[in-house]
Amino acid sequence: MRNFKVGIKSWDDSSKESLATFEQFDSGVFPEQPIERVYFHDVKTFLKYITPKRFELLDNLHRNGASSVRALAKMLNRHYKNVFDDVKLLEQIGLVEKDDAGLYSVPWDEVNASFKLAA
Repeated sequence: MRNFKVGIKSWDDSSKESLATFEQFDSGVFPEQPIERVYFHDVKTFLKYITPKRFELLDNLHRNGASSVRALAKMLNRHYKNVFDDVKLLEQIGLVEKDDAGLYSVPWDEVNASFKLAA
């Protein structure tokens, strides 16, 4: 399993972090285990994408393992289309992955989310 970091960062801060990582790579320093990450510009945008229903979906997939959208909708007692839309959006931002059999999963042991309350 892998680790995934979710954060709230400005474009400048995110770019600085990426540049620092590339500089480490150039000097031959590589992390023991890569940490995949996605940043949102602000808390409002984060909450737009990570809604309570989507968080419940992520939690369910992590606990129960790979699943089809139909089975997931049934487990969550939600309409297929709504679950399909949520899964596709979460896949797009990297929080859900689809395997060769067409099943979706959350391959993360841990998702770390952090954001500053004040500038």
